[in-house]
Amino acid sequence: MEKYHEIKKRILEHAEKDAMTNPWEEISLSDYENHMKLDSVRQLQALNKMMKNQFDAFPASSAMILGIAGGNGLEHIDRNKFQKVYGIDVNEKYLKAAAQRYSEFSDILECIKLNLIDETERLPQAELLLANLLIEYIGYDCFKKAVMQVRPKYVSCVIQKNAEGGWVSDSPYIHAFDGLEKVHTQVEEISLVQTLKSIGYKMLAQKENPLPNGKKLVQLDFCIL
Repeated sequence: MEKYHEIKKRILEHAEKDAMTNPWEEISLSDYENHMKLDSVRQLQALNKMMKNQFDAFPASSAMILGIAGGNGLEHIDRNKFQKVYGIDVNEKYLKAAAQRYSEFSDILECIKLNLIDETERLPQAELLLANLLIEYIGYDCFKKAVMQVRPKYVSCVIQKNAEGGWVSDSPYIHAFDGLEKVHTQVEEISLVQTLKSIGYKMLAQKENPLPNGKKLVQLDFCIL
């Protein structure tokens, strides 16, 4: 009987650990980036160009990137403009890679391991908040809490609009993303606009970037009223 209870305890402990693990912590950076930069996907390249626009477009001296991954786009940081940049991610390996790749920004770039689902209160404040392909994995309410905590003057988001065939493009790396099914939700422009309007933000602009597989990335920019 004692052995039975010990086995049951271990099973429950493993189940609790699996429930607490964010699926993004299980995806290797190489799988993620190799998938994203395929010629049939080209999201890494598109996001890089869009991030340059995001960094350049707003009069802000501090910025925060939610879901920084390996730091794609950080080369566009203007030292003459930004005094502080925060990189937020749930995957510690992603953060270490970003810090190593962009060590020239070590004096202004601060990478923070943080699970936005239940650690929103740990977010520092910044004037510009970027959230690219992130809201799909935390939901509108969680994103709203993050914005309220960061209190940015400007918010710039990129969401993905899907063609038929699913939200993850077919590739040799597709099964690396199987665990995301349990946290992914489709984000709609009108719902995102309404979510941010409810906390005092108005939309400034909307831009679309078509992708080679029929999908597109949509950038929505907001400012505080």
